[in-house]
Amino acid sequence: MEPISLDMPRRATPEAQLKRQLSWLGEHWAWTMRALVREGRAMTALDVGCGPGLVMELFSPFLNVKGLDIDPDMVSQVREKGMEAVQGDAQDLPFDDDSFDIVYCSFTLMWLPDQQRAVREMERVARQCVACLAEPDYGRRSCSPPEVARLDKGLIRSLRAEGADPFTGRKLDRLMRNAGLEVDLGTYDGKWTGARLKDEAEAEWNALSQAVKGFVDAETLARAGSAWDAALANDRLVLINPVYHAIGWKR
Repeated sequence: MEPISLDMPRRATPEAQLKRQLSWLGEHWAWTMRALVREGRAMTALDVGCGPGLVMELFSPFLNVKGLDIDPDMVSQVREKGMEAVQGDAQDLPFDDDSFDIVYCSFTLMWLPDQQRAVREMERVARQCVACLAEPDYGRRSCSPPEVARLDKGLIRSLRAEGADPFTGRKLDRLMRNAGLEVDLGTYDGKWTGARLKDEAEAEWNALSQAVKGFVDAETLARAGSAWDAALANDRLVLINPVYHAIGWKR
């Protein structure tokens, strides 16, 4: 794969997928960020890789949030919602040292060619802490039935082809420690079964099957689709997509 320029925009995740991510994890993110806010003090935050500002909207009732994204269309969407955003590179943040109390990102590092540089930049402009709210690890994904699991390697290849690092989650602790931060690391187990999976099944299969097209053969994909439907009908479909999160405290 060709190296990616530092100023190359990361792939824009469809807003529908961003909304799904927020529905899965937003409640936990809000609890986490509220816990970081010091009582009686107006605190500032920077959303690195803010996209259309969905996470900013979640936090804006209790934080003064500014967004940053390399995509000018995303910046425009944030501004249209009445929030503040600037165009810029996560690996070269256009802010002075200690500009924000909290600097955070979600599903952003996986799309950056120099993750370590980005985390160092986040540490530089943060006064209190850096929060990486979610980074997946597709190498630890587990699926049943086995016909569905056979798509996992194709999914990893497709992400790499788009410029993503599918294994970013497992690297969070090291990335933050290398930036001089004290780290609290955790995971969401990402286990989908039963009613939750039935509610999400169509959207999840559409996203998965689209991602792996061209990376698995048509017969493998067809068999996986049939096995998916049968397992879903019999309540035997299981997806486990571990997602890592970390807070890095400045020393």
